[in-house]
Amino acid sequence: MDPLTLACDLVAIPSVSAESNAPVSNVIEQWLRQLEFAVERQEFVDPAGVRQVNIVGRKGCGRGGVAYFAHTDVVPAATWSCPDHGPFVPTVRDGRLYGRGSCDMKGSVAAFLAAAARIPSRQLTAPLYVVCTADEEVGYHGAKHVAAHSALYRELVRGGARGVIGEPTELEVVHAHKGGYGFRVISRGRAAHTSTRDGLNANWAMIPFLQEMHQIYRETLHDPAWLHADFDPPDIRWNLCVSDHEPVLNMTAKECVCRVGFRPMPGQQPQRLMDRARQAAERCGLEFEVLWQEGPLWTDPQSGFIRELLKLANRPAPRTVAFGTDGCCFHEVRELAVIGPGSVRQAHTDDEWLSLEQLHAGVDLFERIIRRWCTAA
Repeated sequence: MDPLTLACDLVAIPSVSAESNAPVSNVIEQWLRQLEFAVERQEFVDPAGVRQVNIVGRKGCGRGGVAYFAHTDVVPAATWSCPDHGPFVPTVRDGRLYGRGSCDMKGSVAAFLAAAARIPSRQLTAPLYVVCTADEEVGYHGAKHVAAHSALYRELVRGGARGVIGEPTELEVVHAHKGGYGFRVISRGRAAHTSTRDGLNANWAMIPFLQEMHQIYRETLHDPAWLHADFDPPDIRWNLCVSDHEPVLNMTAKECVCRVGFRPMPGQQPQRLMDRARQAAERCGLEFEVLWQEGPLWTDPQSGFIRELLKLANRPAPRTVAFGTDGCCFHEVRELAVIGPGSVRQAHTDDEWLSLEQLHAGVDLFERIIRRWCTAA
């Protein structure tokens, strides 16, 4: 299997999280079957009411081995800036593959499948697993479904498979990343023309709550309880978005919505902040809704697993990253790291690309990983 051809085929299939990922999952399922994987297909309806598909495959028997984790959804590309081609028209230029998902993370999927194709089934002495999920970009819904319902996932956990999350790290070994917590607060009012007494502006009730959120933001920049020196940036990135949806000034806002997200790190107690925000909303008479609560990923950087990955990747030391992955949901995999081709600096950009050098180096590294833990070689 040629990794560039595979990557182009995947990029050409739109799979923005708001739409079904079934078309791209169908292709991956077909490829896995061609490579003699037993395939478990999971179909589910996500919280937005969209039918999504997870694909979980296994090749080989026994215990241990390696599990590769990836997601097949991509972020929107409404502001795509390449004038000569669209976001879902894979284009190779100047040693790069351009297209939405090329870096995050369809190129990685292509690299791993190309690596798996290099190793005949008869050489496997331990199982090789592939897990491709939906909705990673919008709340890890696919990963949660795999963890709760996949028989092959339960098998790889029981068997002690080592986990590799193929997100873009420039093929550096990442032993830890931040988690993700989010909530929504809603203020209700009554719409009316502003020249009358009939309206009730929802924004006024939100203001005291926003003052409390600003106080929390300031605290998280300085309080050691919310800082971690192993990460850059070292704070939890308390982030706030507010909208009242009103395009004109002569109408009172009937609703104001505040969304807050933050990224807790190992050893912290994010529920304290969630409780504090909930209590502030209740004092202001506002509605409070939890959006997601996923903890950070942490694997001991001195563990044998991480040390062996460093040797395979020819890297001197592991590192941390500030972004999150499906690894938030796969804590039962005791040996788990993030490593994949491409840079997060190219992910989610309006000219997303993956260097061909990283793509091919990713194939070689994934092959070494598979041979180390799935064969007798």
